Amino acid sequence: MRNLGVRPANGGDVAQILEVLRLALGEPVLLRRTEALWDWKHQSNPFGESLILVAESEGRIVGVRALMRWELKTPTGSTLKCLRPVDTATHPDFARRGVFKELTMSAIEIARSEGVDLVFNTPNSKSRPGYLKMGWTDVGPIGVLVRPRLGRALKPNGSGPPTIAEAAPQLDPLEGVAPVAIDREPRGLRTPREPKYVSWRFTQHPTARYGWLSDGKGSGLVARVGVRMMRTELVISDLIGVTEASVVRRAAAQAMTRYLAGWFSRRTPERRAAILGGMIPVPGLRTLNLVALPISELDFDVFDLDSWDLSTSDLELL
Repeated sequence: MRNLGVRPANGGDVAQILEVLRLALGEPVLLRRTEALWDWKHQSNPFGESLILVAESEGRIVGVRALMRWELKTPTGSTLKCLRPVDTATHPDFARRGVFKELTMSAIEIARSEGVDLVFNTPNSKSRPGYLKMGWTDVGPIGVLVRPRLGRALKPNGSGPPTIAEAAPQLDPLEGVAPVAIDREPRGLRTPREPKYVSWRFTQHPTARYGWLSDGKGSGLVARVGVRMMRTELVISDLIGVTEASVVRRAAAQAMTRYLAGWFSRRTPERRAAILGGMIPVPGLRTLNLVALPISELDFDVFDLDSWDLSTSDLELL
């Protein structure tokens, strides 16, 4: 593109990058685009620092393309090097000028040269067609499991959802100390729940606050309080090592939210525990759509949703 340069981002670019993200994508209450959140995602990630490219015009950053490093374990014991496109935006003054495609194709070339195996993400409805045109393939829709609750529920306030202590007093807040739980072997492509990852994912997030409910047997439930359509929800982010429904029932018993919500892949013990714990799939409801772009030769079908072993915490980065 004329007068457009693409280069790797550096530390001095963060303020301009965040401004482009705010202008293009807005700033939800639960996802303030702060330097602390940027650093958590792109610098502190235990899988490595992100691949970040910016587009410049006359010394001004007009586009950003950030891909988080990720790893997925396979059922055969191998580990895939992956990238996850996350923070992507074009300044409104430069919309529809090919900035998104220019940054994306440059990032894929770098990924190929670095030996990355797979790129995967869950684009929104506006950006998904662009990914498909650039070679991504639909894997499948991600729905939601819910357990409605009767009785009193706290209402959201203007500044966000209630705290874990207010809405789920049965959970221990995760503040600095990660839960100790033994992960299971993958049934499909699965994020390894190593202690360093669990600590980063659930105790170091600068804005989201998580709680832990142990089953007393080395396993447990991780959850956060959210707001959807002006209703409070207890989001079951993960069931680490959990194969029984009792911990889900205990979470629901005292929660002061309108419902429990979450997602686990089919044919996994976590999904079985969630369903036996009273969570049911909502027919026809699609919250996300998973897409993938293999970079290297892979010996299994990444385009089959049943080849993935996912939980809520893999799909959202709150």
